[in-house]
Amino acid sequence: MSIGFGLERLGLIALRFPKTMGLAVIAFTILCVSMLPSASMDGDLLRVYKNSGEMYDRYAELTSTFGTFDNDAYILVYSDQMTDPEVLETLRELAFDLELSDYAVGTMSPFSLRKPAADNVTKPAVPEGMQSAEEVATALTDLRENDPIMKNLIVPDLTGMVMIMFPDQEKTKGAGEKAMIAELTELVDYYSSDKIRVELTGAPIWKVEMLDASIQDKIKFSIYGVVVGFLIAFISFRSFWGAILATFTPFVSVIWVAGVVLMLFGSFTFLTTIVITLVLVIAFAESMFFCFSWLRLWRDGMDPEEAIHETVLRVSPACALTSITTVVAFASLGMTQGQGIQEFALSGAIAVVVAYVTLVTFLPLALKVAVRMGFKSPPKPSAILTAPIPFFRKLVWKFKTPLAIFGVVATAVLFIPHFALEPRFSFQDFLPAESNSLVVAQQIDQGVGGVSPIYISFPLAEGVENVADADYEKIQAVHDILEANLGKGKVISAASFGHYSDSGFTRAQIFNAVGPFMKRRFVTDDGKHALVTGFLPTIVESDELRDFVEKTDRQLQEAGLGDAQVSGFRVLTSFASMDMIRSMQQGLTIAVFAAIFIIGFAFKSWKIALISFVPNILPILGTELYLWVSGSGLQLTTVIALTIAFGIAVDDTIHFLANYQRARKNGLEHDDAVDRALERVGPALIATTLILVAGTFIVIFSALPQVALFGTLTVLTLLLALLGDLIILPAMLLAGGRVFNSLGGFKK
Repeated sequence: MSIGFGLERLGLIALRFPKTMGLAVIAFTILCVSMLPSASMDGDLLRVYKNSGEMYDRYAELTSTFGTFDNDAYILVYSDQMTDPEVLETLRELAFDLELSDYAVGTMSPFSLRKPAADNVTKPAVPEGMQSAEEVATALTDLRENDPIMKNLIVPDLTGMVMIMFPDQEKTKGAGEKAMIAELTELVDYYSSDKIRVELTGAPIWKVEMLDASIQDKIKFSIYGVVVGFLIAFISFRSFWGAILATFTPFVSVIWVAGVVLMLFGSFTFLTTIVITLVLVIAFAESMFFCFSWLRLWRDGMDPEEAIHETVLRVSPACALTSITTVVAFASLGMTQGQGIQEFALSGAIAVVVAYVTLVTFLPLALKVAVRMGFKSPPKPSAILTAPIPFFRKLVWKFKTPLAIFGVVATAVLFIPHFALEPRFSFQDFLPAESNSLVVAQQIDQGVGGVSPIYISFPLAEGVENVADADYEKIQAVHDILEANLGKGKVISAASFGHYSDSGFTRAQIFNAVGPFMKRRFVTDDGKHALVTGFLPTIVESDELRDFVEKTDRQLQEAGLGDAQVSGFRVLTSFASMDMIRSMQQGLTIAVFAAIFIIGFAFKSWKIALISFVPNILPILGTELYLWVSGSGLQLTTVIALTIAFGIAVDDTIHFLANYQRARKNGLEHDDAVDRALERVGPALIATTLILVAGTFIVIFSALPQVALFGTLTVLTLLLALLGDLIILPAMLLAGGRVFNSLGGFKK
């Protein structure tokens, strides 16, 4: 059995039955292309955390019982002349237009609120027909000081207010959310003037911004990756048609992977979008290895079609083994709870398999067609690729022992920052770096309540329509605990309306004033559950939020309110992300040792496994050192980047060792085999790493900070991996002397 466990036979089958395999390739390509017009992007962050554990279960129960404020759209209105009766009436018209939107099931603003009055009637909280600025100022100030909800909606200096629209969840599914944002944007533009400034924020706007950024990333990454890959291939082969042959296989791989992802999941997420870029650069790397080997055999005098067959035998096993180790890296992510991460892991594993199948079926057939159409062997590889090899050879031979010792010692020392890294999560990192809606949300934080709700839900004892006294006292107790932690005026609940109760109004009159929709935000229709809502700042660090939740939980327990549950989308993302990061970090450790074991098993040598450990773990540890020094910590995309970069980096080591093994089989001594592997594989390693780095480098410029960080870490890891395979690996082989002289079972 070969080091590829016989998977290279798929390529031999393609060469044996070219017409049948060619028809199958064309048919599958047509199927995948037919899926592309239906491609869509799901920007719902909740998909990432679905089924991730206790906090997701809490949040799911909360939304099924009450619904939440997490999908509400916020309209921030600024005006230095807001107390002008004419301006105020214009804002009233805006509020009414907002309420009439087809996408709204309800709104909340100073104009939608009504005050309880005698005989079970209500009157507008903001009186109509006011004639003077003083009258308006008095009404708004009174409303803000005495109504708990309005305290969160009206700016203290009366220069701004917040209006909230509660979207219809059914109508905003899929493309509906974007249509709703377009309608709101048109409404905002209509009412904006030199006297009034109107801006949007809230979760729907954030999701659309993230969605648009992800789509732009996918387009940019795909086009940039193909163009840059072609240019590097052209420079490497010094042949236009040679570059076309090397580029066409990755292009087909991307089409196949995109089609398969759409067949399985129906849409892309901001995570599975990354898979397209990954498969592009992985397929480019393997295609370059294949073409380098084929052209070298052809230049050495072998018939070009025979060279294709020989290349399948020589290169495909190593490509199969690298695919297996990369699949293991992706699979380690699948051990983490959370639908989004598991979809990414499955998409990545499938993408690697698809890329390998494309390599050993499509590429050999494409090369055969090219030869029969008159393709001529290009000149030797560009000097840009071969020039660094003498330098590396001289460096390795002169300092083999110090370099080997450095590799081992550095690996040991770098485990210190590895264990010192702490998980970190920041919600704003999921949004575009220049998100205007995030700025607006921060302005709301400074002026009024906030747009990041946190909830405490709990059961009531009697289940009566208007809340019994004992239950009301329970609501008041929970309200007081949350308000003490957040600050006065930052919490709303059924206990918020003490001002009206003190004025002699019944609870029925109060709930009648807020309306049936708002009442459901405080108490369920059957009166069996109550909800207390607090408003956090838009930007709050994960550790701070976790401490806040744990403190609140503890206070609820001490007050005998153990059946109350703290929840909310921000709570979910904070707790679940930290758990996911720790789980993925453990998965990365498992992936490293599993990959090393598979390499040793494939080469049938524990020495191969031992020698491959340092050059493969060192790039990971070096990148973690960067994270530790920069203070970035371990984030979701951080661990994903490290895991995937490790899977790709192992590729270079396997090709180096496979070439070394072949040289030993051909009778070369240990030192000469190392030298031959460096000479033969070195240029291909440089070319493929350039493609991988160039293809991933564009990701650094993503508008999404999490994706940009992914690109930075992947580039750094790949560069370190190249140095490890061109310097540390050969130095350790040479410095090992007699220990590695029989490496792979070959003796003098």
